[in-house]
Amino acid sequence: RLVAATPKRRRHGSYLGEISPAPENLVNRDFTAGAPNEKWLTDISEFHIPAGKVYLSPVIDCFDGLVVSWSIGTHPDAALVNSKLDAAIETISDSSTRPVVHSDRGAHYRWPGWFSRMRDARLTRSMSRKGCSPDNAACEGFFGRLKNEMYYHCDWTKTTIGEFMQALDAYIR
Repeated sequence: RLVAATPKRRRHGSYLGEISPAPENLVNRDFTAGAPNEKWLTDISEFHIPAGKVYLSPVIDCFDGLVVSWSIGTHPDAALVNSKLDAAIETISDSSTRPVVHSDRGAHYRWPGWFSRMRDARLTRSMSRKGCSPDNAACEGFFGRLKNEMYYHCDWTKTTIGEFMQALDAYIR
C-alpha cells in the first residue's frame, strides 16, 4: 500500500507592508517564454531539518525551467537574494537580453539593494499581488517538486546544516 508523504504546512509571511510602490504584475500568471532570459521567477523557500533551518532562493527561467542561479543560506535575508541575483545577472552580462524578474512582495525584493541591482543591470521588476501565491505559481511548483523529490522522503536526523546545504546544491546541479 502506497501512502503519499504530506508535509506539515506552515504559514510564512515575509510581507511587512509596503516599503515602496510595487511594480505592476507584468507576468500576470503567464509563465511561458519564447526564448531564454525573457522572464525569470524568484522566491525563497524554507527547509526545516533537526539541525536548523536552511533557505533556498533560486532564479528560474520561464523558457525551460532552468535554474539560472541560486543561493542557499541559514537566513532569509538580503544577502541571500542579492547573491543569487548577482550570479543571474552575470549569466547575461555579455548579452543585450534583459529579462523581466518576477517575485512575490517579500521585503527582500522591496529594499534599496535589490532596486539598485535591478536598475544597474537594466532588468524590469514584476511583482505578484499581495498574498497571492498563484501569481508566482511556477516558482512555487519548482519548490514543491524539489521537496517531493529530495526533501520530504528523507530522514535528515543526523544531517548537519552544511551537509544539507551540499545535498540541496547537488540536487539543483
